[in-house]
Amino acid sequence: MLGWRTSASPAPPTSSPPPAAPTRAHNAHRTPPHLCVPAAPAHPRTLRAPPALQVPEIPAAAPPLPAPFRTSRPASPGSAMAAAPAAEGAPAADASNSSVESLDRLYPAVGSSKPPRKRTTSQCKSEPPLLRTSKRTIYTAGRPPWYNEHGTQSKEAFVIGLGGGSASGKTTVATMIIEALDVPWVVLLSMDSFYKVLTKQQQEQAANNDFNFDHPDAFDFDLIIATLKKLKQGKSVKIPIYDFTTHSRKKEWKTLYGANVIIFEGIMAFADKELLKLLDLKIFVDTDSDIRLVRRLRRDISERGRDIEGVIKQYNKFVKPAFDQYIQPTMRLADIVVPRGSGNTVAIDLIVQHVHSQLEERELSVRAALASAHQYHPLPQTLSVLKSTPQVRGMHTIIRNKETSRDEFIFYSKRLMRLLIEHALSFLPFQSCTVQTPQGQDYEGRTYSGKQITGVSILRAGETMEPALRAVCKDVRIGTILIQTNCNTGEPELHYLRLPKDISEDHVILMDCTVSTGAAAMMAVRVLLDHDVPEDKIFLLSLLMAEMGVHSVAYAFPRVKIITTAVDKKVNDLFRIIPGIGNFGDRYFGTDAPPDWSDDEDALST
Repeated sequence: MLGWRTSASPAPPTSSPPPAAPTRAHNAHRTPPHLCVPAAPAHPRTLRAPPALQVPEIPAAAPPLPAPFRTSRPASPGSAMAAAPAAEGAPAADASNSSVESLDRLYPAVGSSKPPRKRTTSQCKSEPPLLRTSKRTIYTAGRPPWYNEHGTQSKEAFVIGLGGGSASGKTTVATMIIEALDVPWVVLLSMDSFYKVLTKQQQEQAANNDFNFDHPDAFDFDLIIATLKKLKQGKSVKIPIYDFTTHSRKKEWKTLYGANVIIFEGIMAFADKELLKLLDLKIFVDTDSDIRLVRRLRRDISERGRDIEGVIKQYNKFVKPAFDQYIQPTMRLADIVVPRGSGNTVAIDLIVQHVHSQLEERELSVRAALASAHQYHPLPQTLSVLKSTPQVRGMHTIIRNKETSRDEFIFYSKRLMRLLIEHALSFLPFQSCTVQTPQGQDYEGRTYSGKQITGVSILRAGETMEPALRAVCKDVRIGTILIQTNCNTGEPELHYLRLPKDISEDHVILMDCTVSTGAAAMMAVRVLLDHDVPEDKIFLLSLLMAEMGVHSVAYAFPRVKIITTAVDKKVNDLFRIIPGIGNFGDRYFGTDAPPDWSDDEDALST
């Protein structure tokens, strides 16, 4: 039979060897030790914190807004703002070494002293990963589901607002909180990224140190609020990068996505009424003004090339008045006041305990809900199964056979993948097109009417379908998502993703070789939706699916097209498809499956 390999004839050489077998590495999930969270007080007024931690009284009704509290935003970015920047520093006269040395005895020693690093652009940081390569960032503890079995968001990210004066240690406190939380997918969002785009006149004022960057009108609160709302809803956002040397935004914007905890820090973090509503916990870092001045002196002299006289002049004329007028009054709006900043470990420990308790209350169990839902329903109309011809059924016979060699398994799997992708492409939108043949005759044909096709593979098994997609789609873009099962909870967890830019405008082919309960596929679809990919532009492709997985995906996302070569009836108690195909990734890459594997995801491969 044409196209078949028989055991009697030698296998023809392939153009490229099979993919190297990756090493299976089990998740290094670290379950945090049991946290003893103090019992909630009967009333906020009765709480007596240690001397290091100040917890302000919370009145029953909302307090009257202080005078500097922003209730409306300026009509244009060109509103009058006098004087020089305080959150920024412009280069001035050369600083002498003696000026820096004279500050050493004044600067309070907290821990080990590290040489400062010059920062000329705003930064948005996330928790340092435990496994990083030149191309990938993989978290050893993944992001659990942030949606329910209906595919809709069921919990929002926990947002912490950090306010305080310039050089009060907000970023250091935020970093200590992130390290103590010991959970992945924490985003540190700096208010420095959201300075407004300056007009030409304001640019000139900034160059001459005549523009006040410590005024509330200097910040783009509309963009801040829109960004925090999207992050809180679990969606991806683009963050501007502000260049302190040119007083302008860079053309490149940073993409952030997937936060369980968001820490938003800035001098005006509590200066907007709408922004305040988005903060679940408000922390004010209260540091002595003399210490803040010394920190500014040290920073501006060593990092920005200024002299002591210029820094003190700027502080007295602009920074201190702005703190007294706009920043210090917002302390009364904070839930927690942290004196001494990063030196107050007691306060930081209490904050971490509170955040942990909030995260525990938001935990979900998605896979169990999927296993008990949508049973005995007819298969959805969004499902398309490749016609079971003798060729297709014969190839399934080979790859399902446990005695099939790895070489044969790879060969026939690739053939099925090619047929599956060719079948899936027929569901893309096409439009009429007339071309002229070499004989000078018109031919009424069809052409793809979309903008672009992007393939996204669910690692690791889905990655094996990429060559077949590239073979039939010229210049296709490829993205990857790594989803694994938590061995302790049995829930899928998101560990890594890399998606092409502007994916929201593409038709996306989501690839995974097997789908049992649909938990991993649902998480991948949810990621694409969070990146603004329309639901009806997502095509889920799989060599083999269980009816449970088909129902789960179709119920949660009724406009996603599901395409497969076969659907099996059952899933056993270990979430394995019955009769099934085995662990596809292990059979393809030649690795050994652990006893607790499921058909939805493969273990981490490197």
